Amino acid sequence: MLSVNLATDASPALSVSIFPRLDDLGRAAAVKSAELITAAIRDRGRARILVATGNSQLALIGHLATTKLDWSKVDAFHLDEYVGIDAHHPASFRFYIRTRFEEKVRPGSMHYLRGDAPDPDAEAARYGELLLAAPLDLAFVGIGENGHIAFNDPHVADFNDPLTVKRVELDTACRTQQVHEGHFPSIAHVPREALSVTCSGLMRAAHWVCSVPELRKADAVLASLEGPLTPACPGSLVRTHPSAFLYLDSESASKLTQRFPTPAVSR
Repeated sequence: MLSVNLATDASPALSVSIFPRLDDLGRAAAVKSAELITAAIRDRGRARILVATGNSQLALIGHLATTKLDWSKVDAFHLDEYVGIDAHHPASFRFYIRTRFEEKVRPGSMHYLRGDAPDPDAEAARYGELLLAAPLDLAFVGIGENGHIAFNDPHVADFNDPLTVKRVELDTACRTQQVHEGHFPSIAHVPREALSVTCSGLMRAAHWVCSVPELRKADAVLASLEGPLTPACPGSLVRTHPSAFLYLDSESASKLTQRFPTPAVSR
């Protein structure tokens, strides 16, 4: 593994690690996540974490699910959910979290955003209150092809959002990504709205672990790390977080103008 620091005018140092293989990325991100969760349990008796979904998180969650932690002392939340989809829909993020995370590690509590709640705005308010009830120790944060974090697409992202969770409209690029990742058969099947933890809500987490692999993310990584700090690229917010750990592979890092050698990884 290689860890480097990127100093920017707008932020403290950002830890960036680049790996030759996705599995290596996932393993390292899981090790760091376990360290942060263990420290929170040691310091406060419990850890509160936000778990991300999507294909970019599979390696991290897969390795984390086999990590020995006192999961009974972990309270888990997730970042977003489609409006109008029930918890058993195969593209539901509740289904993703339940089958890949909750049923594997059995956290002390697992809190879900109910995308099919009768009143989505009331559901967003309810979930926001849960997140505000105590400190958040760790958020897993991916970066979408359009630069989104959670479901904060460029046209709805607000770095000073007064809300913690809100109802958002998904842009075409985001909805197209869901089709290309195999979650829906066509864009017509992708919901147009979602409930999402906001940029402000994400910033409440003491630490971020960001897993962003694959060539299709290279432009978003470049904009996030070397472009303007702007909601037009929500991922650029990673540069302002005081404790963020960004995990890339050689493909997602391939367009960065600051080059880093690809390390050999110990087995």
